[in-house]
Amino acid sequence: MSSEPGNTPATIPAPTHESRIHGCLLGGALGDSLGYAVEFEDISAIRTRFGPAGLRDFSELDGGSHFSDDTQLTLYTVDGVLEALEWANSGVGADTNACLWLAYLRWLATQGVPVPEAAPFQPPRWIDSHEVLKHRRAPGNACLSGLATGEMGTFYRPVNPDSKGCGTVMRSAPFGLIPYIAAEAVYKLSSDAASLTHGHPAARQSAGVFSLLIHALASGRGLREAAEFALGRLDEGLLHKGEVPDPDLVARLETALRLSDNGQLLGPEELVRVLGEGWVAEEALAVALYAVLATAPDATAADPAGPAGPAGDPEAHFRAAIALAVNHSGDSDSTASIAGNILGTFYGEECLPAAWLEALEAPEVIRGMASRLAAVTGG
Repeated sequence: MSSEPGNTPATIPAPTHESRIHGCLLGGALGDSLGYAVEFEDISAIRTRFGPAGLRDFSELDGGSHFSDDTQLTLYTVDGVLEALEWANSGVGADTNACLWLAYLRWLATQGVPVPEAAPFQPPRWIDSHEVLKHRRAPGNACLSGLATGEMGTFYRPVNPDSKGCGTVMRSAPFGLIPYIAAEAVYKLSSDAASLTHGHPAARQSAGVFSLLIHALASGRGLREAAEFALGRLDEGLLHKGEVPDPDLVARLETALRLSDNGQLLGPEELVRVLGEGWVAEEALAVALYAVLATAPDATAADPAGPAGPAGDPEAHFRAAIALAVNHSGDSDSTASIAGNILGTFYGEECLPAAWLEALEAPEVIRGMASRLAAVTGG
């Protein structure tokens, strides 16, 4: 970076729309895969296996790792969105939530769960041809049971009305990658899709806030700015009539924002004490958001096209955030997957470690879905 009089600092070019899509989906899969290796282990077991710093790199895993249902369902979300956009681009209106429901039902069939006879039949699509998406990778019970009812859950006719598992938020990044639509539309798409499997307000609202965060990042906002924008929109008419912002969601996210700004990283034990383990939606989003913001260099967090240099190393930020999101006693794959979605959208593919991508399971499937979404959205 030149400091001579009259010269302006070098800048990091803003990522292209296509790069943000690839970064989001691949980044989420990387976080998911590293976290899935320790998903059901507490921090003491993780430290026993990998040392005091925990699991920080794919090279520490003998035989690599697989991605989980988080990535599977994220890709099926992409496919549902794709089908709706393909219909729209051909001049035919389609019910987006119905397209998503049918996509999730096809995923359900890959998990060894019979699709209810009453459910509509849909011919297979490109995504369905890949064996890697047919492995059962610890799917959430609410996702399975909600879809197995054969009923298309809605806000007014919820399935699993008391469930607020993180199965809604971890699959919802793709809604934020649709350009040229209003924030209200992004929120509605995401929260309506969450209602297909989870009925608790925290599950729907967490998914909606996460999608708004991704949409704000894809539109060029900074990390903290996007997070504050997404949370703030809960009070601005996005919710159904008579619905109020879930207090647990608001409290967790406000805590994540506040603690990430004090200059000191929480240890794994303190992280789960104040933000939760991530098994439910608002906790998973809060842990991931904290991991992203607390490890962000100031210049990078303020502006994705800000000053380049050692303080603005996208790959270093990605590695640090994923390590923080993985190493705790909780739902490590979901928290790290969400963190990867966020940073992949913010930086684009530039932040993704090349060695990690080489270790990633079936990158061609993820890239294939990313390329299809980019093509249909003008990327």
